[in-house]
Formats: sequence, C-alpha cells, structure tokens
Amino acid sequence: MKAPLISVIVPCYNQAHYLDEALQSVLDQTYTNWECIIINDGSTDQTEEFSIGWLKRDERFRYLKQENKGVSAARNYAIEFAKGKFILPLDADDKLSNNYIEKCLKLINDNVRIVYGKTMLFGNKTGELNLGLPTLKNILKFNRIHCSGLYFKEDWLLNQGYDSNMELGFEDWEFWLNVLKRGGQVKKSEEALLYYRVVTNSRSYLIDNNLSAKNKMQDYTLIKHIDLYGYKSLFDIYL
Repeated sequence: MKAPLISVIVPCYNQAHYLDEALQSVLDQTYTNWECIIINDGSTDQTEEFSIGWLKRDERFRYLKQENKGVSAARNYAIEFAKGKFILPLDADDKLSNNYIEKCLKLINDNVRIVYGKTMLFGNKTGELNLGLPTLKNILKFNRIHCSGLYFKEDWLLNQGYDSNMELGFEDWEFWLNVLKRGGQVKKSEEALLYYRVVTNSRSYLIDNNLSAKNKMQDYTLIKHIDLYGYKSLFDIYL
C-alpha cells in the first residue's frame, strides 16, 4: 500500500524570523511523503523571501499568499490546495520532533480522527505542557488539543473549514469540537513532540491575558455548539 500524502500547513504572519526553524523541522521528518504549504497571511516582513528560499531547497515545499485575514482564513485557503489525505497544521513559530508525522500516522484510523503529540515548551518557558485528557467532556470546558493535530482532510470539508469569525483565537478548540461531536475519537502520541514556543506577544498569549477577548470567543463557541453544551449552560452564563 502506498504511503499516504500528508499536507503540512504553515500560516505565517510577520514571523519570518521563526520560519526557518519550523520548516527545518518539517524537512527533518523521518516520514517522507509530505508536502508543506507555506501561506503568507499578508506579512510585511521577509516571509516571502524566506519561503521562496525553501522552495529552492526542496520541491515538496509550496508557497501561497493572501491579504491579511487571520490564521483561520489562511489555513483554509492553503488547505483548499492541499493534496494530502491528512492535514497537519504547524504554526510558523513552533517545531516538530523529527518523528512527529511517523508516530501520529500510526495511530490515526477511521475511528481515531485526531492524533497529536506531547507539548514541550520553549522560549520564555520550558517543560511539558499537560493539557489533560482529550475527552469530549473535558474539551467542552477548554481546549485539550494543540493546533498541530493530524486529521483527515475530509473532516476539514465536513467542518466547512476553520471558523474565520474567530479572529481573536480559540479556532482550534472549535474545530476539534466539530470533529468530535460526530463521534470521532482522539489519541495522544507520547513519542511525538510538538515544541511550542512561548513568547509574550503571541496571539495565544494575548487572548489568555485578555479576559474580554477570551469571554467573547468562549461565548461564541458555546452558542455555536449549544447542542453539545445544552441550553441550561446558556442561561448559567447570561443570568
């Protein structure tokens, strides 16, 4: 059986200074049947110059660009062009262990729709980030799966992509809820590692420290998935 093609999706908005590390971690993968689509989300730095350099290094890298529309729209635009059976998002400031695709691919199947690796912090913090068990019950409270989960492209189609209304953040959380509420399972590979960069100006850091933005995205998710949360939860929040 031919090894399936994996489409690694790397959105980049003014993160050219990190991009080489992210793309090198893709190039170093022990699993070789991949394509990597870099999507320039309206950057004003050297993202295009750096990306073109990677196209010259390996033909498996591809490059797209658009006006700045946010990470959800950027991922969606790139995934439209993705040829792989599976999608693996990777933020431009993060890195993968060299066995990431190989180990995650061994666990994914028709029942297990999402596979992700352990999260190791680097940058302003170090150590392992323990997100807890990725059960649907737990994920309803807050996200337990980082953005670099391997999943089927057909689930992206069923989800109608990432929700581009969630410009402030938490779009990964909402995306995983869409997959899991259809009965899909999720597994964590203890052998695959995502190296998650912690910086004080990142979008995830900013929303975690902005109560208004955090509540807005949480409320949006609750209302969108009220069938999962139950109508009582809506009254608990607004009464």
